[in-house]
Amino acid sequence: MSGFGRAIKFLFDRVMALLGLLGLGWLLIAIGIWIKVKMPKAPVLYVQERIGRHGKRFKIHKFRTMYEEDEGPSVAYPDEGRVTPEGAMLRRTKLDELPELWDVLIGNMSFVGPRPDVPGYADKLEGEDRVVLEMRPGITGPATLKYKHEEEMIKEYVNQAKADGDPRTETEIALWYNDHVIYPDKVRINCEYYRNYSFFKDMKLILETVF
Repeated sequence: MSGFGRAIKFLFDRVMALLGLLGLGWLLIAIGIWIKVKMPKAPVLYVQERIGRHGKRFKIHKFRTMYEEDEGPSVAYPDEGRVTPEGAMLRRTKLDELPELWDVLIGNMSFVGPRPDVPGYADKLEGEDRVVLEMRPGITGPATLKYKHEEEMIKEYVNQAKADGDPRTETEIALWYNDHVIYPDKVRINCEYYRNYSFFKDMKLILETVF
């Protein structure tokens, strides 16, 4: 990714994030009120530490989709009981990620890029794979689109493993599948995105995400 490409991407992100927050402010407020009515004792926003560009840690903002008292592991199943009924709908429509427009506006994220990992995963990147850390994490991206049904894929793998007699717990199986199959493939896709960056490809990815 060239310096000019970075500059164009940075400018586009800031302008569009500001317009998005202004234009969708009513929706953000409406969803926030809805969550507060359904879970009056829980914070409306879910704030978690993630790894950003150059390995810098930042706080990501999303609408709450899980019960406050049960955050659990980072790999979740669609029906495991941690996700609220309202949260399931928000996740399915990706509306839970609207607050990330703020993270884009302040420069911690981009519209397109690798999804931000929880601490620990960046340490697994070796050699040329570390170019992933040269990018700001994104709301969407090629790996995000490929794994848009990631939770269902994990659940299907877990169910098959248990049917085959795997003695591990569901969480252990899910974490293994994520760490040894899904995550390495995401790294490969994100490295390819970095090496073949194009502003027009970003526009295509954004349109694919929206529609």
